[in-house]
Amino acid sequence: MGEGTAKNIILTGFSYTGKTKVGQEVARRLGRRYVDTDEEIVRHSGKPIPEIFAQDGESRFRELERETLEKVCREKEVVVSTGGGAFIAEANRDLMLAGGVVVCLEAKPSTIYKRLLKDAEESPEQEVRPLLAGPDPLKRIEELKRFRQPFYALSDWTVHTDNLTVEEAAEEVIRGWSYGGSEKRERVPLPSMPDGKESDAPYCQEQGAACVVTTVTESYPVFVGWGLLDQLGRRMRNAGLQGRVYIVSDDRVFPLHGDRVKKVLEEAGFAVDSFAVPNGERSKSFETAVSIYDWLVKHRVERSDSIVALGGGVVGDLAGFAASTFLRGLPLVQVPTSLVGMVDSAIGGKVGINHPEGKNLIGAFYQPRLVIADIHTLTTLPRRELVSGWAEVIKHAMIRDPHLLRLLEERSQQLLGLEAEVTTEVIARSAAIKARIVSEDEKERGIRTILNYGHTIAHGLEAATRYGRLLHGEAVAIGMMGAARISQLLGLLSQDVVGRQRDILGRFDLSVTCSDVDVAGILQALELDKKVRGEKVRWVLLADIGQTVIRDDVPQEVVEGVIRELLLCETH
Repeated sequence: MGEGTAKNIILTGFSYTGKTKVGQEVARRLGRRYVDTDEEIVRHSGKPIPEIFAQDGESRFRELERETLEKVCREKEVVVSTGGGAFIAEANRDLMLAGGVVVCLEAKPSTIYKRLLKDAEESPEQEVRPLLAGPDPLKRIEELKRFRQPFYALSDWTVHTDNLTVEEAAEEVIRGWSYGGSEKRERVPLPSMPDGKESDAPYCQEQGAACVVTTVTESYPVFVGWGLLDQLGRRMRNAGLQGRVYIVSDDRVFPLHGDRVKKVLEEAGFAVDSFAVPNGERSKSFETAVSIYDWLVKHRVERSDSIVALGGGVVGDLAGFAASTFLRGLPLVQVPTSLVGMVDSAIGGKVGINHPEGKNLIGAFYQPRLVIADIHTLTTLPRRELVSGWAEVIKHAMIRDPHLLRLLEERSQQLLGLEAEVTTEVIARSAAIKARIVSEDEKERGIRTILNYGHTIAHGLEAATRYGRLLHGEAVAIGMMGAARISQLLGLLSQDVVGRQRDILGRFDLSVTCSDVDVAGILQALELDKKVRGEKVRWVLLADIGQTVIRDDVPQEVVEGVIRELLLCETH
């Protein structure tokens, strides 16, 4: 056993997954002291847990839980069982992941419900756990478990206890402890902002997780790191996915990474099949979506099966659209292999296909179950595609994070060269910015609109060129320059900031002009833009770095004049 196996073993997971009995057995086998945090809370407070909830409220219980965790996580070589909700709070996760190897005990809702009923029959005098009380315990279990699952997925190891004896589960915990302890990594904090605070984006890089997206409908982790493809099967199991897996990729990405992903998934116990579409934006069509439907029908796909989107933004949008509509929704896992996908399109649940008259006019909001971004896959990208992706990172810096902008300015050459440490840091930070915004506004009814900075003109350019000339990031870079110039002409933005944006785009080899495009074609596409409301285009503009403004009163002559500048049109 490696050095990591000297660490504590900390069990997390939903109620009735077996944490107490399994923890006691693990402690017995290893000759270690066993600690149950719920028992410690009862001992120190002098009250049973239901009484704490009833008299003092859940918030007081969580305070006691945090205090107990702080104490037990400082100990050495103990086995700890924690309450089902302990791992949800980020502060608790930090304590637990730093204090030992965290093993999640997993079970299906039906298994948990049966164990709950059996426990009630065998111990009728014992009160039911407060969070499981109510008229429909099974439904409550399903709801709570669905919410908690993405947080449990951040554990170092998962053991499914449905069909295991206590002894078998204990053996699996010890195996996970041996494995998880050897690969454990410290949390890598974000650089401080000028005021000493971290970015407002959620960031929790335990075992590669950059952030957690939590919306009204879903909650899921985003993993960012080097070499994470090898963790895909385990992470999917941790997220509760158990059916067959159908990989949707394209004919350029799949030959590079498809065999490896299939092998990783098969080693995790999944049956796997795959489908590759032609590379490029033209595949985001209804015809291609129908070909995916036909493939899924042929394989008799069921609702318990999952779709893995392996590729760039096109594959993510297309596979996500198919997942959102086939059988009224299949579990979706995003595995972006492009920079645009890692920091933007794979996060937030926007899926869709193009219409000849406009980009992404047909689509839905459909959140994935998890996102895994293996930065090493970027080394296989053609340089043009890699450069294109930096436009979205620069966009996030311009609209939200002055510190990220400075980091991009200072480390541009290392980032273009994909130096591992700084690239991981920057991509994780950019992804976390996107995650925070979409967590606040899932359906783009408020703050999420600011993510469209530069996209109004960009989508017009793409539509006017029939999606065959410009990469998405190239169009966004030009669109950002257009939005900055409009901001300047309206008196919102200084010339210095406009120049700074132009300079950073240039450092990443992104052009801010384009020739031989029909102005009328772009203007026509703007009228069909998704951000149009009340027949007015809603422009995302800048007042300063990190300060956005939404305007729907931009004069048409200003828009047309700026577009002509971008297209290098002669004016008379």
